[in-house]
Amino acid sequence: MVIAGAGLAGCAEQAATTTPASVAAEKPAQQKASLSAATDRQLSRWPVIDSEVKTDNSTEEQIKSLLAEMTLEQKIAQMIQPEIRDITVEDMRKYGFGSYLNGGGAFPNNDKHATPQDWIALAESMYQASIDSSLDGSSIPTMWGTDAVHGHNNVIGATLFPHNIGLGAANNPQLIEQIASITATEVMVTGIDWVFAPTVAVVRDDRWGRTYEGYSEDPEIVREYSRSIVSGLQGRVDQDFLGNEQVIATVKHFLGDGGTVKGVDQGENLATEQQMIDIHAQGYVGGLRAGAQTVMASFNSWHGIKNHGNPYLLTDVLKDRMGFDGFVVGDWNGHGQVKGCTNESCPESINAGLDVFMVPTGAWKPLYDNTLAQARSGEIPMARIDDAVSRILRVKLRAGLFDKPSPAQRQLSGKTALIGAKAHRDVARQAVRESLVLLKNNNQLLPLAAKQHVLVAGDAADNIGKQSGGWTITWQGTNNENSDFPGGSSIYQGIKQQVTQAGGSVSLSEDGSFEQRPDVAIVVFGEEPYAEGHGDRDDLEYQRGDKRDLALLKRLQAQGIPVVSVFISGRPMWVNAELNASDAFVAAWLPGSEGDGVAQVLFRDSEGAVQHDFSGRLSFSWPIRADQTAVNRFDADYAPLFAYGYGLSAADNVNIAADLSEVVERDVEALQALALFDRGVVTPWMMSIGSGKGTTRLQDTIVENDVVYTRTIDKNVQEDARLFTLNGSAEGGFAIFGSFPRDLRAYSEAKGVLSFDIDKRQLNADSVLLTMDCEPECRTSIDIVKTLQALPAEQWSTLTVDLQCFADKGVDFSRVSKPLELSSKGQLSIGVANIAILPGGAEQATISCQ
Repeated sequence: MVIAGAGLAGCAEQAATTTPASVAAEKPAQQKASLSAATDRQLSRWPVIDSEVKTDNSTEEQIKSLLAEMTLEQKIAQMIQPEIRDITVEDMRKYGFGSYLNGGGAFPNNDKHATPQDWIALAESMYQASIDSSLDGSSIPTMWGTDAVHGHNNVIGATLFPHNIGLGAANNPQLIEQIASITATEVMVTGIDWVFAPTVAVVRDDRWGRTYEGYSEDPEIVREYSRSIVSGLQGRVDQDFLGNEQVIATVKHFLGDGGTVKGVDQGENLATEQQMIDIHAQGYVGGLRAGAQTVMASFNSWHGIKNHGNPYLLTDVLKDRMGFDGFVVGDWNGHGQVKGCTNESCPESINAGLDVFMVPTGAWKPLYDNTLAQARSGEIPMARIDDAVSRILRVKLRAGLFDKPSPAQRQLSGKTALIGAKAHRDVARQAVRESLVLLKNNNQLLPLAAKQHVLVAGDAADNIGKQSGGWTITWQGTNNENSDFPGGSSIYQGIKQQVTQAGGSVSLSEDGSFEQRPDVAIVVFGEEPYAEGHGDRDDLEYQRGDKRDLALLKRLQAQGIPVVSVFISGRPMWVNAELNASDAFVAAWLPGSEGDGVAQVLFRDSEGAVQHDFSGRLSFSWPIRADQTAVNRFDADYAPLFAYGYGLSAADNVNIAADLSEVVERDVEALQALALFDRGVVTPWMMSIGSGKGTTRLQDTIVENDVVYTRTIDKNVQEDARLFTLNGSAEGGFAIFGSFPRDLRAYSEAKGVLSFDIDKRQLNADSVLLTMDCEPECRTSIDIVKTLQALPAEQWSTLTVDLQCFADKGVDFSRVSKPLELSSKGQLSIGVANIAILPGGAEQATISCQ
């Protein structure tokens, strides 16, 4: 979900599953095929899922009975899912929402350190309000959904398991089911019914900021893991299905989120239909067969159609062909991205097959009102409303929500000793041990003898937050300290325990300095935490432009000290130089709260025996070049540095020469223009007008506020440009922005320009500012009034601005959130078209800073 603003053998179903031929044979040219005319023949390719959860006549009769008694208002309320920061208990009492959620970084009482009792208290109060029929006439219980994606990761003290990419390397479905069961237990302690997991994305381009949420680039592991984690969360159908210690699972995100072009989050997937089946749908084959009760729609588009509004995928494929009889929930205001929709109104999504709007922020109230009106008018057929509500009721009945005690009275509720319990942490440590992949081990350096003097260096060594990554207490996993992880351990703390118990000594020095020469140095370093969108990258070079960790490795290496690198990352990265500067190199991924699990594999016991061998194997191929961002098993031109399935064991006598190429290869000539506005704003970018009174996103032909008026105009073809008129009463302007920052370093390095066509109609201003923003807090402006004054009036001209002008003023091109804003306090009327960031052209730019 998004915060606004800011080789296993698989079971064969009735369809083809992944084979080398089917994956490799599809060519890019074929990917352009239109999907607008889906045929029965195409639909018949998709698997029919034999779910282990069967239709029950008694349940269906209950659904019919409940539905017959419900008013239209009560039905629409079941389809609305607001967020805890945006509703009160009284709102729940008045409307009787079918569900609600806490997004990443949302806590009871808005308190990051909320106790389990605080979580239970909120769950209890919301539940009691939902069954209170005094205002809305409904006593249908609500349910709370949360992102428990590597343990109950929003709650202080919970057991945090390795992120999915590490679990994929472990290749242990039985362990995955155990992890899911533990997660369900800790979630149930806090009175929550439903988790938004598992993510079953099959990642094809590792630039994607959600790569670590994927188990593998290969659908085999994903299919088997999906079945295991659903069984662990919900319980097995023939045993404890949705009992007192289980939660409702969500298989997400439907469909193809791991296959977007260039790995852009919420971007465009151009896979063929057969590729969608063979690669991206396999997680649903496993998860739906195990009986997953909910599916979350994906933000991405498939051949130009946003999935939240795609009836072929949501209804024809998922519900009709696959036979899914649970409900489809949206992602964070994802319906607002559907063509013709806003966050406040989207009948297109419901008609396409979405059953529950996930609608955070204050948009829930107008969305409720508009959906109600659309149902009354027939724009949304009543049959579709009844189908959606029937699906919601079916899941609630199967989960026993009508019969179970209230959240505070449930079997596990309040048993806080279970949160972070030793038995749970023991399983997490096992997962950490099994996830480690040994990439290099010259002279069989690892595992180390513990009885020696060990230097531990690197900024990730004693940092539980960094080793845990995104979706850790906060959404992005940032602003956390070790004290936020009671009961957890950093990698350094685990090393210290191993070494001192064996009679050795250890020193911690982040920068690698020392007084006593060490026998060996362990350097723990890697990516800073990030979550969706914010983690998207331009390529896979580690610490591009700032090689401080490499410098640390080389300093130690130059002193003749054996160097063990422990690399923390959410994806494979190009680290050739770092590999060259290391005697041993371990891919530790994002191990979570139990860092001591890493140390248990790095060291031998006090008798010199191997405690735990390196058993992790790559479930993602490792790149040989920085621009080798989409390298996947079965590719026709497959040539990674380390292949899928690679991983050394302690007994392997394999030496890797320190001569891996450190030359950064980037094909600047192949860099294409980045369109921001081409006849309209280009997805995923958005456009808004603003003044001191706020901003308004442009979604209509004509939009205005107290300062700015804008409408579409014609330049070359109908409505391919926009006119912006500022009345001069106060400062105002327009902007192009994204939901997340984008990595635009390639354009800056290619001496690129910001280019746009402009038609000056009126200019009565002392200053016109062209601004670019980046995160976390950098904003810089260039006054272009003199350039505008020199342009001919009422005539289209092309204006180009050297990107170096922004870089010189402090813009970090790795994190650009707003590539263009034009503002003024004066009177201004201009037409604008064809806005883009182009590689090259700086030397001939209208405004140049080279």
